[in-house]
Amino acid sequence: MNNSGAVSNQAYVDDGEGYVTRIKIGKEAQSQDHCVEETAAETTDTDYNPYLHRNVQHPLTNNETLVHLLKIALGTGIFAMPNAFNHAGYLVGFIGTIIIGIITNYCVHMLVNTHYLLCKKKKVPSLTYPLIAEAAFLSGPKCFHKYAAAMIQVVNVFTLVYEIGACCIYVVFMASNFKELSDYFLDTETDIRLIMLIMLLPLILINWIRNLKYLAPLSTIGTFFTVASISIVCYYIFREPLTFDDGKQAVGSLRGFPFFFGNVLFALEAIAVIMPLENEMKTPKRFVGVTGILNRSMCVVIALYVGVGFCGYLKYGPEIKPSITLNLPQQEILAQAVKTMISCGVFISNAVVTQVAIDLAWTQYFVNRLTENSNKLLWEYFLRTGIVCITFLFAVAIPNLDLFISLLGALTLSMLGLTMPAIFDCLTQWHHTSGLARFILILKNATIAIIGLAGLIIGTSISMQDIIKTYFE
Repeated sequence: MNNSGAVSNQAYVDDGEGYVTRIKIGKEAQSQDHCVEETAAETTDTDYNPYLHRNVQHPLTNNETLVHLLKIALGTGIFAMPNAFNHAGYLVGFIGTIIIGIITNYCVHMLVNTHYLLCKKKKVPSLTYPLIAEAAFLSGPKCFHKYAAAMIQVVNVFTLVYEIGACCIYVVFMASNFKELSDYFLDTETDIRLIMLIMLLPLILINWIRNLKYLAPLSTIGTFFTVASISIVCYYIFREPLTFDDGKQAVGSLRGFPFFFGNVLFALEAIAVIMPLENEMKTPKRFVGVTGILNRSMCVVIALYVGVGFCGYLKYGPEIKPSITLNLPQQEILAQAVKTMISCGVFISNAVVTQVAIDLAWTQYFVNRLTENSNKLLWEYFLRTGIVCITFLFAVAIPNLDLFISLLGALTLSMLGLTMPAIFDCLTQWHHTSGLARFILILKNATIAIIGLAGLIIGTSISMQDIIKTYFE
């Protein structure tokens, strides 16, 4: 579940000088500079309910939250799932995607529960992911307290790398599909980097839009394009009987599993938008639970990804490409329509995802240094252009969708989606457990954290080795 439809928990306020400042919605607007420093104000008052103290301007209903979660799932990740199965084999891929989906879903549940407990302890309505990290480290053993402030920056850096990396993937994805169209209609081999260069100016211009509400109509169109594209891809998958022969493996190579792991994490993980969504719900208690919004959406998402990955691999076998859209016949109008629509949809999604990276970089590292600067607006446009150019340069350097997705999933989401929630859960509940309960708490979270760290180290190492071998040797 990539965050192509990322939902922000921020509003936009005019400061009277024509500059739109991003602020946190509602009473959660507590600065990262002091939110969890106030340990003296902590109480053990069990009567405080964070949900009753949230003041959200436009709260989301249960159905709206469910739609947002499902919408986030409809991104580039789903088109890469057949290739992920190619690395793991259809049997390992089928079982592995379900297991990884269950683990990531459980980690989200842990993060939401940790968030609730920390809000209750701090007597604040809500916290952002970086502040959850800080508060969790302050809640654990004293030896962890000195690292609390640094954890804000750690989470911010991992999030920023993920968002920029996702934008790079979108650029490569669009360019790869446009290249297929260009090669067919021009009857010549087009350099994918030239296509990226042509896309650069439109990407800069759409990312100069400072208010997400102006992207809302385009986002709706983009969602329609994506749904239509998935439907047509399914038509191509099932228009002929699927078979298990022609070199299709039930179990892939051991070296291929880290690629599979990174691809699935990128596809399924939505950690960057979980807290903003939960913070803006009208009835946040309904978010978790056995029949909660999160479980319902993840069941649909996992089934969708397993289905597309499994059947897409059986359709094309070892010939599957990094995105299944690239396997569709070039000469057929319907396939050309898919490549055009999905590229346009991703173009719009790129602006939304880049906005998240811009907001993070601007609010955390720039705006406080430019308080008295009369050219604040100019600096923001400079930052917007710079981030787009950074994503463009990385995409030009490594125009390989397969390697990029695997690297990003292993490098960032294994930490943000697995290791960090496990650590935060352990630290938050440390003083509330003892004996066997504490042993189980440590064992459970250590297992998840080790899985995440193994994915980070092994997946990143193998991806980097292949990138170096492919482009620099």
